[in-house]
Amino acid sequence: MGKLSRLPAIDMLRGFVIVLMALDHVRDFFGVTQFNPEDLALTTPGWFWTRWITHLCATSFVLLAGSSAFLRGLGAGVPSLSRYLATRGALLLLLEASWISFSWQLAYNVMILQVLWALGAGMIALSLLVWLPRPLMALVAALLIVSHNALDSWHPAGALWQAWHAGGFYPIGQHFGVVFMYPLMPWLGLIAAGYALGPVFLWERQRRQRFLLAAAALLMLAFVALRAGNLYGDPDPWSPQGRGAMVDLMSFVRVHKYPPSLLYLCVTGSLALALLALFERVREVKLLTLFGRTPLFFYVIHIALAHLLGNLYFHLRFGGLPDFSGRDVSLPAGYQPSLVVVYAAWIGLIALMAGLTVLWQRWRHRAARVPSGAP
Repeated sequence: MGKLSRLPAIDMLRGFVIVLMALDHVRDFFGVTQFNPEDLALTTPGWFWTRWITHLCATSFVLLAGSSAFLRGLGAGVPSLSRYLATRGALLLLLEASWISFSWQLAYNVMILQVLWALGAGMIALSLLVWLPRPLMALVAALLIVSHNALDSWHPAGALWQAWHAGGFYPIGQHFGVVFMYPLMPWLGLIAAGYALGPVFLWERQRRQRFLLAAAALLMLAFVALRAGNLYGDPDPWSPQGRGAMVDLMSFVRVHKYPPSLLYLCVTGSLALALLALFERVREVKLLTLFGRTPLFFYVIHIALAHLLGNLYFHLRFGGLPDFSGRDVSLPAGYQPSLVVVYAAWIGLIALMAGLTVLWQRWRHRAARVPSGAP
């Protein structure tokens, strides 16, 4: 968006987390397991870390969306920015509720509200918040993020509370419902925090890097301090597992994503800011920049593509698909989940999406050069 897209480090970070996001989604379709990869009683380090590292994605997307909005508004002005955010947010909500929900199921049994829901609703909220002074915006962001876990013990019924804080499935009729995967309260706080962070990207490069690294260190220290004593910020306390240092570390970092806890946002936000500073110091990786400049195209295409290819893999190799209709997943005879398969499919999907993205960009450039009304 706007001037943000001209900073290669931000394009690279966005592209990097897009590639990680694809790994998580490929795992969903090629590496179906009967256990949660973050269930310490059943998982292995390979499955755990393959899942855990992808937690970085949503935090980075939402944070950068807020900073993008700030930078776009520099030239456009607040009224124009507010209109843009409201219309863009509405488009993302429509995509999430229609095509993206369908892509996850290749059917339409439920409406699944995930990252585009958080981004779309966040942009609509931001279209109102941009009229506030930036310090007040930062205060709103802090209140939404920090106070979220103080409400964990409150369980009022109703779709509004699920959409705002608790998440979960809300039935609409006998055979349909909505799954609120990304409750809005902390995500709205994060997109507002990204907007408040926006002026940092106008600073001189060395000053900006010092700030980003200092902020990353502060967030990581807050995470470690709060997590070590199970003081506040996550509904799932950690504990020594008695099975070695690796499993203890896994317990320590196994923070709550649905909804995102304060500690989840601290540790992933710390990594995002540190990576942003790092990417300013290394040579541009063109593949990451390619994806970072076209994030919506990648997102809209890759879920359905990974789902179709995953179904094809299961049919050709095992003669059937996993069955999710019961309480437990039923897997085809002979199937065993394999991280080798997951990573091979991930590399293949990234290569395929790179080709499709290049074709998409070329088509857009040709279309832009054709005069209006030309045959």
